[in-house]
Amino acid sequence: MSAYIYIIGFLAQALFSARILVQWVMSERAKRVVSPSIFWILSIIASYMLFIYGFLRDDFAIMLGQVISYYVYIWNLNEKEIWKKIPYIFRLVIVATPVAGITYILSDFQQFVEQCLNNAQIPPLLVIYGSMGQVIFTLRFVYQFAYSKKHHESLLPAGFWIISLVGSTIIVSYGIIRLDPVLILGQSFGFLSYTRNLILLHKSKSNTKSE
Repeated sequence: MSAYIYIIGFLAQALFSARILVQWVMSERAKRVVSPSIFWILSIIASYMLFIYGFLRDDFAIMLGQVISYYVYIWNLNEKEIWKKIPYIFRLVIVATPVAGITYILSDFQQFVEQCLNNAQIPPLLVIYGSMGQVIFTLRFVYQFAYSKKHHESLLPAGFWIISLVGSTIIVSYGIIRLDPVLILGQSFGFLSYTRNLILLHKSKSNTKSE
């Protein structure tokens, strides 16, 4: 595989790791779990790049995971009053990308199946396993969206981090099987942050009860 494809993948994972690191540092300073605007800005950029990486690798599991989370990122950016500050042309590209991807797939579905689902380098069961990991990992944002909408505020609750740990474990094992350093390195970093955020949430609840 060409080096430039790996570069796109590593840059995307670097941005994903950066969002986690920033969120972690800001949470440590606040002594509680926070949902900063920069987290969602980096998320939408990294997701866009990782979708391209998955497309170039003919990897259905990666593409599926990114498409699901797009609009959750946008919703959170809107809640943070950031979305409308982004230039219209960029908003249009962000919104249109998943639609364009789906349209492309449907325009020649047989070719898509041959390239992605029947990829000789990825056995069907492995595609299912990797897709399951991506779906679970992405469902954390569906959960986060439902939770935040209920509380009328962009939040990162305990369920978000628990789902993150489960999905990340599957994705890392999928990456090991596929010998994909982008997935392995990108997901491994998150374990510490996910666990630490759960600890902060637990401490926060304990402090609230003791007051």
